[in-house]
Amino acid sequence: ILSALVLAASSVKIDKKWCATREMSAEKDAVVSQNFGVVNTFLSRPQLTKIKVHFHIITSEEDGQVVGDITTDQIHRQVKRLNDAYLNYGFKFSTESTTRIKNSSWYNVVPESQEEIDMKTSLRKGSAEELNFYVANIGDGLLGWATFPSDYQEAPKMDGVVCLQGSLPGGNAENYNLGDTATHEVGHWLGLYHTFQGGCSNERGDYVSDTPAEASPAFECPVGRNTCTGEKFPGDDPITNYMDYTYDTCMNSFTPGQGERMKKLWGSFRAGK
Repeated sequence: ILSALVLAASSVKIDKKWCATREMSAEKDAVVSQNFGVVNTFLSRPQLTKIKVHFHIITSEEDGQVVGDITTDQIHRQVKRLNDAYLNYGFKFSTESTTRIKNSSWYNVVPESQEEIDMKTSLRKGSAEELNFYVANIGDGLLGWATFPSDYQEAPKMDGVVCLQGSLPGGNAENYNLGDTATHEVGHWLGLYHTFQGGCSNERGDYVSDTPAEASPAFECPVGRNTCTGEKFPGDDPITNYMDYTYDTCMNSFTPGQGERMKKLWGSFRAGK
């Protein structure tokens, strides 16, 4: 899903649809649904699932100067942001490695491009249980994208999340620079869909029963927005959910159902892989 990118002074203004994570195909949905019918012993484990994070910082050069780098403090703050969001749902993140790579071809990478394939094939580390986190000045006006757990078996080298450098804490992506682009994309990496998937017409929606149905993405922070009405669709739109498109200052929650889904998909597609 693409958007426009507008430069304003030293900030980057993100205009509308900002996540390029694709919707799952019907065939993949069927595979994932089958796994939900299997007894999943992972759900009974009380301990935290610890996830090692490999940061890959893609930079470039302009007028003899390196551009696109991020600081160690930004990385620490990003990991803290992830833990603030996910600890209550049984996941803890820690930095395992940080690699900085100057590559002008990868610097403005876009989804499903040869540059993405080359970048990930060259850099990816670890198993299905380890998060590869790519940071670049990604193109097409996007904030980020991610792969799903069920993608790993067919394309392990492509596994991970990609985020705009300006979306990390302290970055220059206006209204999206507290680190919750990563929270959103890691949600996909753990198996969550957008809250607005399926709109008001698809009973399955995002496959989580306790996220209210939503006709379309919410932007900014529209308190009281309710796009799916009637007895069949109780509750206002989940604008504070990390899997919507609202400002970082508006996002602050997952639901218990989303937490259960993440654990189930971890046990089915990532644990021990």
